[in-house]
Amino acid sequence: MNKSGVRIGVDLGGTKIEALSLDAAGHELARRRIATPRNDYPAIVAAIKGLVLDMECKLGCDAMVGVGIPGTIDRRTGLVKNANLLSLNGNRFDADLSLALERQVRCANDANCLAVSEATDGAAEGRGVVFAAILGTGCGGGVALHGRVHEGPNGVGGEWGHNPLPWQTEAEYPGPQCYCGKRGCLEVWISGTGFAQDYERATGHAIHSPAIIAASERGDAEAIAAVRRYEDRVARGLAHVVNMLDPDVIVIGGGMSRVDQIMRSVPQKISSYVFGGNATTPVLVAKHGDSSGVRGAAWLWPVDERD
Repeated sequence: MNKSGVRIGVDLGGTKIEALSLDAAGHELARRRIATPRNDYPAIVAAIKGLVLDMECKLGCDAMVGVGIPGTIDRRTGLVKNANLLSLNGNRFDADLSLALERQVRCANDANCLAVSEATDGAAEGRGVVFAAILGTGCGGGVALHGRVHEGPNGVGGEWGHNPLPWQTEAEYPGPQCYCGKRGCLEVWISGTGFAQDYERATGHAIHSPAIIAASERGDAEAIAAVRRYEDRVARGLAHVVNMLDPDVIVIGGGMSRVDQIMRSVPQKISSYVFGGNATTPVLVAKHGDSSGVRGAAWLWPVDERD
């Protein structure tokens, strides 16, 4: 039985594993980051075990452990699926890590961890239904209901990025190929990567997203046009979320959320696509920024719960 109230969150990514410990009030106690042992599943489990035990040793107490992963766990089989860290797929990751640490470990998709983090003590604190989107290298989404992850029976609740771009124009149809095997997913349009690829298709010039944003701020017409297309596509995607879920708040994380122009424009554009032509849904930047995922992993054990 954990009596300390300390939680350790682990954010498992393709290049790094980050661990963070929180006390019962949500104050950060310690943080550590190591490289991910790619293509070596047993080494990943061992690395996370080592991080947790080392952190507990230094804190002088045991902890509840949650892990955010770049994929989902199939409830029917207990196996990881849809992970872009390919060595996870087909493995019983939560069961293996629980066995290694000799306690229950909770796991969730990294975008769901963002939603839980922001619903617990972030931009969406106190809101009942929270939709969170990551607009970074990829495009993910997650749902928190009253501070808890909503995954659904298939483990894909909130998988917004792999729905098609809504209301495609003739020029947008059928859309670029997505790594999931489909065409025209939101992932290939409104991730930071998709934004840069759209600019390249329109101009013939390959530059990274920050450079496009900087060019738009200098008044470059092609860059401004790319940003306008991007804003409209994000608004269309979020309007679908409002039509389906009507959340109390939408929280955006990832690199594109740090572009002030985009975050000002998108909320104004959503209404024109929502059924009935009106939406008052707040669209907010994630309060905890790049730390939201690892904090959300810790908060997979809610404030009022001990193992």
